[in-house]
Amino acid sequence: MTTTLTRPTTAPGPGDAAAPRTPTPPTAPTQSSRIAGATTTRHWVPKHDGDIDPAGHLSPEQIDELGRELDALREEILASRGADDAAYIRRIIRIQRTLEASSRVVLLFSLHPGAWIVGTAGLSVAKILENMEIGHNVMHGQWDWMRDPHIHSSSWEWDNAAPAAMWKHSHNELHHTYTNVIGQDEDLGYGILRVDADQPWSPIYLGQPLWNLLNALVFQYSIAFYDLNLVAYLSDPEARTPEARERFRRDAPQVARKIGRHVLRDYVLHPLLSGPSWLTTITANLTANLARNLWTNTVIICGHFPEGVATFATESIEGESRGEWYLRQILGSANLTGSPFFHVMTGNLSHQIEHHMYPDLPSNRYAEIAARVQVIFERYDLPYVTGPLHRQYASVWRKVFRYALPDGAWEDLRTAPVSTLGSGARWVGRAVARAVAG
Repeated sequence: MTTTLTRPTTAPGPGDAAAPRTPTPPTAPTQSSRIAGATTTRHWVPKHDGDIDPAGHLSPEQIDELGRELDALREEILASRGADDAAYIRRIIRIQRTLEASSRVVLLFSLHPGAWIVGTAGLSVAKILENMEIGHNVMHGQWDWMRDPHIHSSSWEWDNAAPAAMWKHSHNELHHTYTNVIGQDEDLGYGILRVDADQPWSPIYLGQPLWNLLNALVFQYSIAFYDLNLVAYLSDPEARTPEARERFRRDAPQVARKIGRHVLRDYVLHPLLSGPSWLTTITANLTANLARNLWTNTVIICGHFPEGVATFATESIEGESRGEWYLRQILGSANLTGSPFFHVMTGNLSHQIEHHMYPDLPSNRYAEIAARVQVIFERYDLPYVTGPLHRQYASVWRKVFRYALPDGAWEDLRTAPVSTLGSGARWVGRAVARAVAG
């Protein structure tokens, strides 16, 4: 199912963009000039015949009231932030750093299989915590209100190949502004996957099941190259404008230096310190980085691409109201169910709906917010897409395979597999023949 809405220049609410270098006291929420004060006309138009508008039963007045309720919830959480929240993030940072340091000490003796297992497991968890619950959320400005210069979006540099400043631009400023808008939100498939019928098909997408797997294996590097806009820059001459060339010359060395520091630490210095355990230390670090990449990719795609998540057309999002902006975040996201430990390990992005609505609220409050949001959704008869990890992950992979094929081919495979495969084989044969002849 797909739907349509407007884009604010920045996502509503403070803290979505990088904060200034000097931490400042929190201010009252502001509203983008691109967001209308009230819903005057409906922007929701299903993009395909037969699609059902999940918010079609709401009047403009009801949409505005929904926006006011969700704003009131936001204001309540903002006003209630305090010592317990500050203690939470400081405790998580302390646990993460202790776990990483102790795991690296254990890996000095990784010739012993037990030490390798314990050290690798601990380092994997430490890397995931730093990436998800700490780095991602600190750089969203969730903890800027503490006015602690060491835990601030303007100063935090995470343990990831993507430099913080580049990631904050592509993620905080672009993705959270254009959430799931076709042609505007490059996070929708990361420029390499077709996950919606409105993304034009080309033969390159036939390989996207493989691209999806490779992307997951090297996810931190994929994100760095994505933030650098590397694929478009190298493959599309029209993308190499003077401004793009200048930006690439400025940003590419930053990415290269950061990747170089990580490689030096994980695959040179730490193995050298391990002496006779140097090779097993390398394999441990490689395994921990791989585990972090696979886990991060899995959580993120399950929050954005499973069945039931809507996408939006660019022309339909101009002039959206505050309530419609919230509806776009609601319908363009999916949650994951699990234990409190599971939620922490996902960086609380298992509450992706709440994160898209309130990206700068402290992540430890998302579970509390989610329970109240569900009550509001039930009252407005709005869908709340959620499910266990395995189900949502399988749903994403079905989409990856379905949209790898031309429109309608997936359904044809299910109803007439033999003839469809035959047609596909003939098409491939003709394509190969043209390539050879050319």
